Amino acid sequence: MLVGLQGAVGVIAAVVFVVRGLAGADRHIVNGYGNALWFGLFGAALVAAGWALWTGRRWGRGLAIYAQMLLLPVSWYIGVGSGQWLYAIPVAVLSAVILALLFSRST
Repeated sequence: MLVGLQGAVGVIAAVVFVVRGLAGADRHIVNGYGNALWFGLFGAALVAAGWALWTGRRWGRGLAIYAQMLLLPVSWYIGVGSGQWLYAIPVAVLSAVILALLFSRST
């Protein structure tokens, strides 16, 4: 469920970036459409992985592990590079917990 929830948040972020882009948000800092494409694809893959894990298909585990391994360095960048520790710490903790659960035989 946690992987699917991460994917849902990614899809919601993609929708927010598209809406901001259509509303005329400043593109000098962030390209909203490019971010929407990335978050949409990444989020959809995580939703699919969460569904696969929920229904007992093994291929979802590989996608979920890959996503968590990408999110850990992203959280490091958010904290160290941008100074946004309020966002970085929950992302890192959640990714580490999900990784531990994905590598656990009982789950």
